[in-house]
Amino acid sequence: MASAASAPPTPASPGNLKRIVAASLIGTTIEWYDFFLYGSAAALVFNKLFFPDSDPLVGTLLSFLTYAVGFAARPIGALVFGHYGDRLGRKKLLVLSLLLMGGATFAIGLLPTYATIGAAAPVLLTVLRLVQGFALGGEWGGAVLLVSEHGDARRRGFWASWPQTGAPAGQLLATGVLSLLTALLSDSAFGSWGWRIPFLLSGVLVIVGLWIRLSVDESPVFKQALAQAEARKSARAAEADAGADAGAEKLPLVAVMRHHWRDVLVAMGARMAENISYYVITAFVLVYATTSAGVTKQTALNAVLIASAIHFAVIPGWGALSDRIGRRPVYLLGAAGVGLWMFPFFSLIDTGGFGNLLLAVTVGLVLHGAMYAPQAAFFSEMFATRMRYSGASIGAQFASIAAGAPAPLIAIALLDAYGSSTPIALYVIGAAILTLIAVGVAKETRHRDLADVERSAGAEPTAARPADAHTV
Repeated sequence: MASAASAPPTPASPGNLKRIVAASLIGTTIEWYDFFLYGSAAALVFNKLFFPDSDPLVGTLLSFLTYAVGFAARPIGALVFGHYGDRLGRKKLLVLSLLLMGGATFAIGLLPTYATIGAAAPVLLTVLRLVQGFALGGEWGGAVLLVSEHGDARRRGFWASWPQTGAPAGQLLATGVLSLLTALLSDSAFGSWGWRIPFLLSGVLVIVGLWIRLSVDESPVFKQALAQAEARKSARAAEADAGADAGAEKLPLVAVMRHHWRDVLVAMGARMAENISYYVITAFVLVYATTSAGVTKQTALNAVLIASAIHFAVIPGWGALSDRIGRRPVYLLGAAGVGLWMFPFFSLIDTGGFGNLLLAVTVGLVLHGAMYAPQAAFFSEMFATRMRYSGASIGAQFASIAAGAPAPLIAIALLDAYGSSTPIALYVIGAAILTLIAVGVAKETRHRDLADVERSAGAEPTAARPADAHTV
């Protein structure tokens, strides 16, 4: 007779699921707002405020170097949050990540500049950026897993794509606030004090996010896995008392690298085109459009603002499509599309027209969405519950060191060295090829039930149930 611990977990009711989706979405929106706000400020003002003695392009490069430091901290956050998230639960760690991110962002708004405290200013900026990256490294995995593990297996791609919309929503919010301020304030006023306002607003947003995030329950799949782990622990203790050799349960990280190392590599490869293209399209474009194409700062921000709104709208559609035809076909379409779009992307920007700039960024982000939307369900379905937070976070965040972190730096360095967009386009195309290979060799996960993945832990996960199974 099956124990209560092994009974199939009950999916959340539609009303409860929507509240969970809302909590994850609002939390990820705030976290990405904080993270992207830094990227936009790095492109627009930080080179003057924190690196004033440098050549303008070199100052921008140094500014983006502090931006990349945040990515370096994300794998550490993935390891720490993944470990404790797999042991203590998703909800507790998501609350902590929100507090860390919001606190660091608010502190940046109070930070003295180079003109006030000299070299200490960029050092403090770098430290706060490290805290941001550490927090975001733990946020993504927990947010998408909370929804994936609560949701209906038949529509997991759709529901899990909603936390993914937090990225364009955060970009939209960050770019919108900066665009409004640059429109209302003179360049001197914005550079003097106006840039601080968006960072200080983070404090208000965190209070709202915490209120909503604290109201949701832990996922039933995790509760079941925790109960099973406790039962195994009790059984091992009994065996030890009886003199039997009962091996200790492995740490989540050790279990991931033993049972799911191929999945980690697939996730890292899948992230290459998605991550690199996103930061070229949204962060580097602010530099390229204003320096090489003669576009004003306000025009470039407006283009990213509108394109981010469209990006937000299409992500759930791509997620729903992945429920119908599979995660891999949608992901492969996005990777191929982004690679093919890069030369037209830069050609349109080079015309200097707002319409062409908007078209370039919008099409790029729509194609990016085809990768980003199914990513949450795709990665969640690769790993067993008691190592899912660690596995998904490690695969996603370790890739960011080679992908998103250096993307603006590499793009700026290539522009400075060659004075042309061609090497940058080839750089993104190379990333797209890597992603096509990684996703191409991966197994389709759409038919996997998360409870089945749990039962097959210790071996390669198998697709044991049809997509219309009602357990998760």
